Amino acid sequence: MSDSIVSKPGVTVLASKISKIYVDEITSKVEAIKPIRPQGPLLVGFLANADPAAEMYASWTKKTSEGMGFRYELRRVDNKDFLEEAIIEANRDPEVDGIMVYYPVFGNAQDQYLQQVVAKEKDVEGLNHVYYQNMYHNIRYLDPNNSLKSILPCTPLAVVKILEYLKVYNNLLPEGNRLYGKKCVVVNRSEIVGRPLAALLANDGAIVYSVDIDNIQKFTRGEGLKFTRHHVEDLGPFSDELLQKCCSQADVIITGVPSEHYKFPTQYIKEGAVCINFSSNRNFEESVKTKASLYVPMTGKVTISMLLRNMLRLIENAEKSKTPQ
Repeated sequence: MSDSIVSKPGVTVLASKISKIYVDEITSKVEAIKPIRPQGPLLVGFLANADPAAEMYASWTKKTSEGMGFRYELRRVDNKDFLEEAIIEANRDPEVDGIMVYYPVFGNAQDQYLQQVVAKEKDVEGLNHVYYQNMYHNIRYLDPNNSLKSILPCTPLAVVKILEYLKVYNNLLPEGNRLYGKKCVVVNRSEIVGRPLAALLANDGAIVYSVDIDNIQKFTRGEGLKFTRHHVEDLGPFSDELLQKCCSQADVIITGVPSEHYKFPTQYIKEGAVCINFSSNRNFEESVKTKASLYVPMTGKVTISMLLRNMLRLIENAEKSKTPQ
């Protein structure tokens, strides 16, 4: 047996490989709605910053969406003070099926306001407060007849789909409980990804340790999954000791720290854990594969697939809403 096999037992799984399983599904649905969208659905992306990661994401989105039959239009807004008006104009345009904004724009609470400016009927990123409230309360539909599916934020949803692909979800358990018995660590508690991801995983039955620079919180549905949605417990201020304790039994470690300098300590990873990074910066050292069984270094291409699935769902919901239930 070679030294390389001994020293690095882990396997790297690329997002591009995982995203391929959704391409046929998405492409066939785009083809099926040709009678109502003969030229393909139109997705508009707004770019009002100079972030290289946003430029890269926009380029990926264009290439991926056009490759599956969508139309994509990048609208650059040089003066971000005019972004709100540009979004409202797209909300009113019947030709536009989906809207996304490349954040951060202002990098503060004003970004949260902009998320609510996007009409929920066109919000492919799933950031509208209606979708967020449903997600946090573990409500999966928008209507009492359970015919209009609620939209989930696309990056947290991408991580869930990656975990399903990696067989972390137990399909022998009932839907909604398939992470029962699993322990996860999420290093990031942003309102865009980290917190909703912790909620989604806990709502599916996991014990989730949510980590940020201030403290560590525990998301869980209680002993025996007695609650219908997650509850949050504050475990105390952040410390390396507390982080290491949470990681010692973690089946999954997920990072999303937006810094090229941050590296998750490899020695904290339990033997055989699954490690996923959703930051545009690689949060794990190459040595991650000496401890992790499966390692996903980036999630971007799965995120774009989820964004396009969300867009198709919005169109489907809009068509169903035209028909009396």
